[in-house]
Amino acid sequence: MVDIDRFYEMLNEVCEELPDDFFRELHYGVQLSEEYKPSPYAENDDMIIMGEYTRSRQGNKITIYYGSFVRTCSWMSEEQLKDKLREIVRHEFRHHMENLAGMYGADSLEHEDREEIRDMLQSRMKAKGGDKD
Repeated sequence: MVDIDRFYEMLNEVCEELPDDFFRELHYGVQLSEEYKPSPYAENDDMIIMGEYTRSRQGNKITIYYGSFVRTCSWMSEEQLKDKLREIVRHEFRHHMENLAGMYGADSLEHEDREEIRDMLQSRMKAKGGDKD
């Protein structure tokens, strides 16, 4: 796994691939946190937050969690890691662009994310024998 300084360089490289307009109203930009961030729904590290889009009255930001990448991607080559980072950054920017467009309905990424979490929780319940269809 690359150290945090190289990871920060890779994050900047990935962000430079995006049009300037994507950064409109992203008041606090893209931030890198050293943290590992498990999902509030996690059991035994089965759901980890890699990146997060936050909107508030103070402003919008994207946070990328280096510690989460260390935890889940340490086996990857630098090229694979950068591809994964690119995927996560673009995912978070889609949240930002949808926020700017006022998209919050069934076609939104936010809705897709909630559905994915619901499906993962249902699968977990079935695996434990707690959901008999």
